[in-house]
Amino acid sequence: MPAPTIGFIYPDHAAEDDYPRAETLLGVRLPVAHIYGTDLHAIPELLDLGSPDKLRHGAEQLAPQRPDAVVWACTSGSFVYGPDGAREQVRDLAEAAGVPASSTSFAFVSAARALGIRRVAVAASYPDEVARLFTDFLADAGITIVAFRSAGIETAAEVGTLTAEQVLELAVACDHPDADALLIPDTAMHTLEVLPRLEEALGKPVLTANQVTIWEGLRLIGAGPISSSLGALFAEGSVHVGD
Repeated sequence: MPAPTIGFIYPDHAAEDDYPRAETLLGVRLPVAHIYGTDLHAIPELLDLGSPDKLRHGAEQLAPQRPDAVVWACTSGSFVYGPDGAREQVRDLAEAAGVPASSTSFAFVSAARALGIRRVAVAASYPDEVARLFTDFLADAGITIVAFRSAGIETAAEVGTLTAEQVLELAVACDHPDADALLIPDTAMHTLEVLPRLEEALGKPVLTANQVTIWEGLRLIGAGPISSSLGALFAEGSVHVGD
């Protein structure tokens, strides 16, 4: 039986090498198609980046891979539409791709529910105005934010240059003892390699954008590979599919 295939539509270039890393760990196919915009973490630019035409183009690029599901691998380019707009966005993507679809924003909500997480700290790379739209999105889903930190980084390209030590520093600075988990919501940030260190340092689950995006794609098709290298979300006994 061929390995499951989850297609990802990824904006520009920053941390897309997290996907082949996960592909090797999980034994599934995770092809990535790129769409392009102006690389700014600013609301008008993000609305354009997540537009139906751009996502349709991404779906067309993935079609030869015959994906079983497709995920819009961008947190800010989904939550910037608000909960209702983000739902419409993935409905349109599913129609364009002809398979189940989701986005990174909904992946965070699904992952939190799968782990029973209700109270979170958020370590965002974005400027404050954008980052607060993510906390609004979580709040709409019934998730309580007990701590919040915005790094104020204006472009995805700059986020992609953050080292593992810088990611760890951001995470530790934002954590809160009342948080069930820490959320890091930017697919431009390299996080898969540093996930075990993050969870060891904080002593709790850490959910990162590329991690939850990959997990969401697998959830959509009812597959739940286990990898101790991808954090509590992928650990044995913690993978919930079809929720």
